Amino acid sequence: MYEKDFAEYLQAEKKMAKNSLEAYERDVREFTSFEESRGMNNILETSSTEIIAYLNHLKGANKSAATVNRKLASVRAFFNFLQSRRMISDNPTAGIKSPKIEKKELEFLTLEEIDKLLESPDDSHKGIRDLAILETLYATGIKVTELIDANVEDINFRMGFISCVGESSKTRIVPLGRPARAALEEYVYEVRDGMLKKNKKEKALFVNYMGKRITRQGLWKILKEYGEKSGISHNLTPNVIRNSFAVHMLQNGADLKSLQELMGHEDITATQIYLAATKNRIKDVYDKSHPRAK
Repeated sequence: MYEKDFAEYLQAEKKMAKNSLEAYERDVREFTSFEESRGMNNILETSSTEIIAYLNHLKGANKSAATVNRKLASVRAFFNFLQSRRMISDNPTAGIKSPKIEKKELEFLTLEEIDKLLESPDDSHKGIRDLAILETLYATGIKVTELIDANVEDINFRMGFISCVGESSKTRIVPLGRPARAALEEYVYEVRDGMLKKNKKEKALFVNYMGKRITRQGLWKILKEYGEKSGISHNLTPNVIRNSFAVHMLQNGADLKSLQELMGHEDITATQIYLAATKNRIKDVYDKSHPRAK
């Protein structure tokens, strides 16, 4: 009951995107199931001890610090909601710190690797579709969910942009470069209709051989195929291409505020990690190149 009220609150008042909403719901369900397995039948009686027990349970299941942090954030938001509705007086997550996450080096491709990647697809119908996918990901830096959810009507070929829905269901306009626009035009006008088969009413921009909207798993499989084909040492994921877009934009003079808008970040601190990566690369070049760097 409380979980349903929480979900309705996130959707109606927070205008949360579908995938984020589902993640919060899933995390809260997992927590309440854990509580029930321990004999806790009234979630309103949850104490900080129970929260700590849940976090220890997650760590014992070898969940990463990032996963534990996300689940704790969902549970914290749930109890904040209950407190705001005066169902509880104190939030049991108050004062509980999130686990520290080890900073990983940002993974992104060099310009040479991007060129090899974009040269990998062949001239088959599949290859034409896949090139359009790769060009769109690199040209726009959009997230995997935004690409999968995109419909044909979201592309404006005349003006050269794609419209996508990001965090908090906010729509933003992202420009498409000429290569991406050309690849998309070839796919949409010459290939897509044949891939639809009997699903002529399908609105999805990118479809699979069954004529249905491409799935997240399907997209990851495509990227893995071309990552291996082009000899890229990274485990190629949509996020690696998104990182590459951001770093290359900054390396070529983009300002942080504009990049924030293009990537759909609500907080500019999320964009600043790319600036750090750019500075690290410049320092590496200096250290290797300058005769008196060391």
